[in-house]
Amino acid sequence: MEDLKTPYKSVLSIAGSDSGGCAGIQADIKSISACGAYAATVITATTAQNTMGVTDIHAIPTFHLEKQLDAVLSDIDFGAIKIGMLHSREVIKVVQRKLSEYKAKNIVLDPVMVSTSGHKLIADDAIACLKDFLPNVSLITPNIPEAELLIDAKINNENMEEMAKKIGERYQTSVLLKGGHLDNGTIIMTDVCYVHETQKVNLITNPKVNTKNIHGTGCSLSSSIAAYLSLGLSMEEAITKGCNYVNRAIAAGKNKILGQGNGPINHFGL
Repeated sequence: MEDLKTPYKSVLSIAGSDSGGCAGIQADIKSISACGAYAATVITATTAQNTMGVTDIHAIPTFHLEKQLDAVLSDIDFGAIKIGMLHSREVIKVVQRKLSEYKAKNIVLDPVMVSTSGHKLIADDAIACLKDFLPNVSLITPNIPEAELLIDAKINNENMEEMAKKIGERYQTSVLLKGGHLDNGTIIMTDVCYVHETQKVNLITNPKVNTKNIHGTGCSLSSSIAAYLSLGLSMEEAITKGCNYVNRAIAAGKNKILGQGNGPINHFGL
């Protein structure tokens, strides 16, 4: 009998490394694996990081970043690409050029620009460069502060659907607007999904989980969506399954303890 070979459904994560293992590349590998795809990586920076915070960041030289991208993209057929924080204009330009050169598909970008406390994480020229890149990606997954930076307007519970659509129309891409920063006075978490191809807006609801173990949820969400896209799901299906997966992983890690600060979600505890 002929030996029929089946290719892996693969996802490339382009992001920074978290030495504590809660976020970044480490969270991406766990999420992609838990959702049934194969994870490869290109590391943009290393961090000295634990559950209590980041104490140092070392940027990978752009020439080595380019070598990493060439190595994996020239060899492996990726069903989706996940992009995390791109900390400088130079890094954004290299990633944009290489993904275009290799005709990458299903690009999911988590536009990490603003910290939970509201501080900008990248320079203004990098933010402008990132905005120029957005029409080249398939999906962006901003939280509320990041979305406000993209649309130059305030977002609240009443206008989330309108703003998600406006962001999608402005940048010609699908949008998952994450509602975690808003208090809607209920025990339900609401995210808004705008699919650019269909111009359809959907609400995705999940029960709120009261826990401090949410370090790396944004990374895990964008990478799980990329995994589902690589498996052949539609954009709407992949987004919904990704949101549901992360919500279950948060609940599974609710009472776990790692370190002295904000712990991770439980990627494999479903």
